Amino acid sequence: MATIKDIAAKAGVSIATVSRVLNHDETLNAQEETKKRIFEIAEELEYKVRAQKKRRKKLKIGVFYSYSPEEELEDPYYLCIRLALERKLEEEGYLRQTVKMEDTAESLSGLDGVICTGTFTGDMIAVIELWKCPVVFVDANPNPEKFDSIVADYRQAVEDIVSYLVSCGHTKIGMIGCREVNAQGVESLDTRLHCFQDALTRKGLYHPEYTKYGAYYPMYGYELLKELYQEGNLPTALFVANDSMAAGSYRAAYELGLHIPEDISIIGFNDIPAAKYMIPPLTTVRLYMEFMGEYAVKLLEERILHGREICVKVSVPTQLCIRDSVKTVSYTHLTL
Repeated sequence: MATIKDIAAKAGVSIATVSRVLNHDETLNAQEETKKRIFEIAEELEYKVRAQKKRRKKLKIGVFYSYSPEEELEDPYYLCIRLALERKLEEEGYLRQTVKMEDTAESLSGLDGVICTGTFTGDMIAVIELWKCPVVFVDANPNPEKFDSIVADYRQAVEDIVSYLVSCGHTKIGMIGCREVNAQGVESLDTRLHCFQDALTRKGLYHPEYTKYGAYYPMYGYELLKELYQEGNLPTALFVANDSMAAGSYRAAYELGLHIPEDISIIGFNDIPAAKYMIPPLTTVRLYMEFMGEYAVKLLEERILHGREICVKVSVPTQLCIRDSVKTVSYTHLTL
């Protein structure tokens, strides 16, 4: 009895294309000539479409986390993504296996695909490419030609932050961003720093002395705000790369005798559950972390179960959550 594989071989197309044509998939972008040839070959080989059973394949999915459990506790952002991801896999009845950088294509041969979350160096990406299976990245987009990804729209988020602070009358605007160095000594800079610089430069408001870099932990928010203060470069408004660092900045402001937002306005990022309980409640950017984790599973399903061959990058919008940590200042000296 002829199979889809036989038809694909004779037609010179993929098995996925044959399956979609024979099942009259209207979303398939294929030439009419190709579709006609597939139907003719199917008839020639006396192919018979088998009745499909209402049964889903039980996938085995690998999950790779580039951060440690200790780092996850320091920054709950990835904790939220991981929990949403694992909950979705459980709801779908899929088997889950933790993947490590030491794994190879051979050790992962039983997996249908892998979901990766965190930050990644070039060397790590090179290893992941060798796994030879469908891979989806969450909050990273290392190679859009080879991997699916789901990311937040960081550029628009930063534009929203800068526009809001300027609308509140702030002209001395700073940022505590992230600059990390991996074990190989390779430095990675938060892409939002470039977006921040661009947005302020266009308004004639960029001052590098108001910008500091650290890692995504509370201690750096604490130490770097103190550095700005001691150097005499304290801005009236500060964008901090995540809510955990913002909590550190809150502590530093308290110890310096500064009041938020009267002496300094602060905006965070991520909208972790504790943000609205800080004193004052933190104005921050909400990322839809649960959605990103869940949708990563959907992207992998499209690859494995539906045969999608083209890589997809999903950009998720953010929301500025305005609370009480930013004040409106006088427009007297505002120049745009």
